[in-house]
Amino acid sequence: MQYLEKIKESNYTNPGLAVLIALAFVPLFISDQYVLQLLISAMMFGTLAMAFDFTVGFINVVNFGFAAFWGIGGYTSALLAVNLGVSPWLGIFVGMAFSAFLGFLVGFLTLRLHGIFAAVMAWFTGLGLMSIVTNWTGLTRGPLGLMSPMFFATMDRGPYFYVILVMAAFSLLALLAIANSKIGLFFRAIGQDEDAAKASGVNPTWYRVLNFTVSTGIAGLIGGFYAHFMGILTPSVMQTSQTIEIMALAYVGGRGSIWGSLIAALIFIPVLTYLQPLMELRLIIYGLVLIGVMIFYPGGISALYRRVFQVSKSEG
Repeated sequence: MQYLEKIKESNYTNPGLAVLIALAFVPLFISDQYVLQLLISAMMFGTLAMAFDFTVGFINVVNFGFAAFWGIGGYTSALLAVNLGVSPWLGIFVGMAFSAFLGFLVGFLTLRLHGIFAAVMAWFTGLGLMSIVTNWTGLTRGPLGLMSPMFFATMDRGPYFYVILVMAAFSLLALLAIANSKIGLFFRAIGQDEDAAKASGVNPTWYRVLNFTVSTGIAGLIGGFYAHFMGILTPSVMQTSQTIEIMALAYVGGRGSIWGSLIAALIFIPVLTYLQPLMELRLIIYGLVLIGVMIFYPGGISALYRRVFQVSKSEG
């Protein structure tokens, strides 16, 4: 019980939701479309990183094919809108469900493996999905790009800002709710000591697959948003480099914190976007930051916050 209370305290006494609430007022004071664009991108990648952290931080599985599920969600929603006239507002949830279903299948087939073997199988699966999207040009148009209808008939970034804000808040609250439940406790037990969890009557494979399904479902939801926000999709959204960027944000934010990934994205995405001349070195910069965090402060942003919070609490 003390362990569970510690988990609840570390998740609920966090700045993630407070930051999202504060961001809700930003468009009221800032009308610069470029700034809003940066914040939209940051919240989008932050939500993806939260979903990624839900897997790597809890069940200790690195999903190197994560970006493929993001792309599949986007392509599903876009194809439904283009070919069947389905509203994007409905299509994004179909894309979410389809990505979750694929995540369930992939997890069922691969998560019986452990460690690097599960990570490599997930990576191969992601490469396979990207290859299908690239080569099925009759359906997806491949590298030529698939045009997707926008959510709103306006170039104003404000409405999109609030859509991704709601998605980020929903994802954060849903993941924290699961993390603080009995299921979340099982996830952590499996990630820390699978043999001990199994001896306690927990089925590791089943809970791993469940975790994987939730994570890929959120990736599919954000993929749907991306499709109807950008208006065009290419297979490049499913590249491994996208997964590496998302993974770096998750580790810098702090593994197992969930909310730390969002804060990391809100810091790094705008900064790296402003450093346009260094964009060719983007992954190198992420790699150096990731290595630095893992060596000097492996707990990331969330651990730093908890340390400051506990110090201030003890002083009070």
